[in-house]
Amino acid sequence: MTKDPRDIILRPLITEKSTRLKESHREVCFEVAPEANKIEVKKAVEELFKVKVERVTIVNLQGKTKRLGRTLGRTKDRRKAYVKLRPGEKMIEYFEAV
Repeated sequence: MTKDPRDIILRPLITEKSTRLKESHREVCFEVAPEANKIEVKKAVEELFKVKVERVTIVNLQGKTKRLGRTLGRTKDRRKAYVKLRPGEKMIEYFEAV
């Protein structure tokens, strides 16, 4: 059973670090599904954006403990993927408008 690429790539992450990586190293950053692996992320990016991927690096982020009055809660765990595009590939258009 194959997964839909839109279920693997949740949203692009636009931060100072991701903007710097995009300009200098041709890397883009996405928040991905917690169960997604590097191979699935690579295939999803190639299918959705019609580009060739050189490398995928995945980072797991633990949720933070937050307090609301006396109640302690937790934000959800997240997973980020840094995707490096092959030389000669066009940059993903979503990031050009930012």
